Amino acid sequence: QVQLVESGGGLVQPGGSLRLSCVASGLTFRNYGMGWFRQAPGREREFAAGMTWNAGGTRYADSVKGRFTISRDNAKSTVYLQMNSLKPEDTAVYYCAADESSVGGLFSNPNRYEYWGQGTQVTVSS
Repeated sequence: QVQLVESGGGLVQPGGSLRLSCVASGLTFRNYGMGWFRQAPGREREFAAGMTWNAGGTRYADSVKGRFTISRDNAKSTVYLQMNSLKPEDTAVYYCAADESSVGGLFSNPNRYEYWGQGTQVTVSS
């Protein structure tokens, strides 16, 4: 049974930082591209960042470029999202997702991803 478990969310002031983690089990993590998506209330789920299986490729949404950094540790079956200079508009539930295609992690379409975590809430507010 595949599980993706996110952690690290919380309440942070504007300008602050958080690091999200997503631990995968039940799959061969090194074979999967990984993506981070987010969904704010009343809005569609949107792509934030992604990385290919070998960390050779990354992609970021324009809204987070320069502020967020995705990384992975295949030995720990974990993908991270370092979020700096947070803004109130970054408030959302953040999800990690796994895609086994050869360029998985580079797609912004959530339908390309086979497995999803349950999400972790990030709230940016003073």
